[in-house]
Amino acid sequence: MDVYLARQPIFNKKKEIFGYELLFRGGISNSFPNIDGNTASSNVLSNSFFSFGSDHITGGKKAFINFTEELLLKKIPLLFDKEILVVEILETVIPDEEVIKACQEIVDAGYQLALDDFVYGTHFDPLIKISGIIKIDVKSTQPDGIGELFKKLSSYPLKFLAEKVETYDEFEECLKLGFEYFQGYFFSKPQVLKESDISPGKLSYLQLLTQINSEDVDFSVVEDLISRDVSITYKLLRYINSAYYRRGKEISSLRQAIIILGEAGIRQFISVILMSSLKENKPHELMLTSVIRARFCELLSKNSDIKRQELFLLGLLSLLDAILDQSMESIMGKMPLSDSIKNALISGTGEMADFLTLVQSYETGDWTNLSIAANKIKMDNDKIPSLYWDSVLWADSIITD
Repeated sequence: MDVYLARQPIFNKKKEIFGYELLFRGGISNSFPNIDGNTASSNVLSNSFFSFGSDHITGGKKAFINFTEELLLKKIPLLFDKEILVVEILETVIPDEEVIKACQEIVDAGYQLALDDFVYGTHFDPLIKISGIIKIDVKSTQPDGIGELFKKLSSYPLKFLAEKVETYDEFEECLKLGFEYFQGYFFSKPQVLKESDISPGKLSYLQLLTQINSEDVDFSVVEDLISRDVSITYKLLRYINSAYYRRGKEISSLRQAIIILGEAGIRQFISVILMSSLKENKPHELMLTSVIRARFCELLSKNSDIKRQELFLLGLLSLLDAILDQSMESIMGKMPLSDSIKNALISGTGEMADFLTLVQSYETGDWTNLSIAANKIKMDNDKIPSLYWDSVLWADSIITD
C-alpha cells in the first residue's frame, strides 16, 4: 500500500519548531480509503520510525502521532523512541479503567501524552492528570471558553497547544490567551502588508536571484561570486558533502563542487542562499518550506513541457510575500519573471498553478485536491510520496538554522 505521509509544524512562543504532527493516508483517494484509525497510526509509526527514519521526518524534533484506544491498550507507543514520540490521544478514546492503566504505564516509561481536539468533561480528569499537553481547536472554541478552561485546569502542570492557527493575528491572540504551542500555517502568510517599499538591499538580492536564473547567465561570474564569499563557499562545501549525496570521499575544492553540481545545481544553490538572506526575523520553517516546495515542484515536472528550473523558482518564490511582508502582486511588479510564474503566484492561474496546488495540498493533507492537481499535470500518484520526502531530505541538506 502506498503511504502518503505529511507533516504539520508545531511552534513554540518564539516561533521556533517544537515538533510536527504526522498525517497519514493510505492512498490518494478521498479521505481514509477504508482504513481504520489503528491501521492509520500503525502505518505512520512504521513508516516514520522504520522506513523513513524519524530524524529525516522531524529533524530530531517531536513527532505527534494519533493513537486509538486499541493501540494504547496494546501499549504500542512503548516500541518507539520516547525522546521523539508524543502520544496523541484521539478525542474518540473513552478513558475507562483499562485505558487509564495503559496510559499510566506509557507515562511511567517516560513518554509524553497529548489530548487531541480537547473538549472538557469530568470523565477526562484521570487522563488530564497524567497528560503533558492539551490541544485545543481555536477555530471551534471561543476565547472566553478557552479562558475558562485554563482556569479550570490551572492546578495541573499542563501546556496548551492551539490548533488551526492560520494568521499572525490569531497567533498573537493565542499567545495572549496563554498557549505555549501553536500548530498551523500562520507563518506562511504576510504578517503586515506594509505600504513602504522593499529595502534596496533586499531588492538587490531579488534582482540577483532573477539574473542567476536567466538563460544567459555567465557562470564564470557565479564562480567568482562564490569564491569571494567565505560563507557561501563554506555552505556549498557543506552541502555537497551532506548525507543527501552520500559520497565516499569528501569534496574540498570549490571548482570540484561546482563541476559536480553542474549548471542547474549551482543555480539552485545560489538561489536558495539569496532567498535565505531575505528572511530577516522570520521562522526558520518559512525558508525550509520554500525550499521543499521548490524541489517538490521541480521533481513533479517529469511529464510537463515546463522547464524544471522555472518550476523550482515557482516553489522557491511561493512564500515570498510572507518573507517580505508585502503583497505578491507588489513583489512581482519588481521582478522580471515570466508571466506564467507571475500568474501562478499572484492569482493561482495558468498551467504552473497546478504544481503549486499539488504541493500545498500535500502540506495540509488535502488529498482530494491533491488528486485533482496530480491528474492535471499527469503525475503518477504512486510516485508523489517519495518525491515529497526526497524534497524534505534535499531541503534539510541545504538549509540550516
